[in-house]
Amino acid sequence: MAVSARRGAPLSLDEICSTALRLIDEAGVEGLSMRKLAAELDVNPMSVYHHVASKEALLARICETVSSRLPLPPDDGTPWQDQLRALALAYHRHARQHPAMWTYLHNHPEFSEDRRLPLWQALYRILRASGVPEEELRRTSEVLHAFVSGFVFAETRGHLSGEPEEVERSFDVALHMIVNGLAAR
Repeated sequence: MAVSARRGAPLSLDEICSTALRLIDEAGVEGLSMRKLAAELDVNPMSVYHHVASKEALLARICETVSSRLPLPPDDGTPWQDQLRALALAYHRHARQHPAMWTYLHNHPEFSEDRRLPLWQALYRILRASGVPEEELRRTSEVLHAFVSGFVFAETRGHLSGEPEEVERSFDVALHMIVNGLAAR
């Protein structure tokens, strides 16, 4: 790993992804360029290309990074209702922290719909604990994901009125409806 004369420290893929995510949070995916990223990292733009082949490859890596940072409820015997609530709240909080990246993920389903991702595996585990039959897991998970994603989409686009605390309470109401609806199945 080469050391930039300007930086004095080796460049890592994790640093590249973290910095790129911060830039995306500030200016959106459209505002990210490899030149801006390199300037922020205080390296020559070609140094970034030693770690990622293109902006698209970088965005794919950031999608993985964002997904891996989502805190998932542990399988520790906590009631499924509490685990589902914890998962939805973590997803909601994560989407609010990185709205531009969240939108990008949903506009590129190849990054978000892989059922092997930890998010989907945790949701499947919770749904199984709630009594959802194996043959209904995919449909049920898609409906729940669409419901929560729709709420987040409306929120991040400014379609929900009220102060942030009011929107948070609305999300709590939505979660209550989801949990009760699932329990009633």
